Amino acid sequence: MLSKDEAKLVVAKLEELYPDAVCALEYAGEPWKLLIMGRLSAQCTDKRVNEVCKDLFSRYPTPEALAASELAELEEIVRPCGLYRVKAKNIRDECAMLVGEFGGRLPDTMDELLRLPGVGRKIANLLLGDVYGKPAIVADTHCIRICGRLGFYSESLKDPDKVERILAAIIEPEKQSDFCHRLVMFGRDVCSARAPKCADCPLAGNCRHNQAVQANT
Repeated sequence: MLSKDEAKLVVAKLEELYPDAVCALEYAGEPWKLLIMGRLSAQCTDKRVNEVCKDLFSRYPTPEALAASELAELEEIVRPCGLYRVKAKNIRDECAMLVGEFGGRLPDTMDELLRLPGVGRKIANLLLGDVYGKPAIVADTHCIRICGRLGFYSESLKDPDKVERILAAIIEPEKQSDFCHRLVMFGRDVCSARAPKCADCPLAGNCRHNQAVQANT
């Protein structure tokens, strides 16, 4: 497991590589849209979610409109994101709760966000970090894979809740949200799931996985 000083080095190097840490979901600064896009992104690429949501938000430009939508029509719009039946119901119900219980304002606590249909800790942390600037670890597949390879924890660990707790304890609170966005970019450019570019990796010197590979060659 990395020490806090080693973790700081990784954070600093990712900041150098990706000075502009931005969310890959294009929600135009509207919190309710990020809520919807976060739910649609499950087992779907951010690129596809962005494309689908251009049509979705043009048809339903407010949470009130989406809450009043016809489920069958909504299912057809979000079908390309996969799991479209449950996702369509979730996002319609989310908007109904957002409007009916929260006055259209996205909640700013973990407990309240977890009450929204289809929202787990991953989406809740994304919202808390991006919308409210709170400390938040988004333990998605990029985060779990890359931080395991780097040595924050064992590569065999795949439990997002445990990953979140480990990283929250070692990454400075004000750095957490941007750190997770940078991991997504780094995962796409360098540390992919199937073919990581270890030979050209700027974090190779800080990576436990790379050190183990080198030791065995």
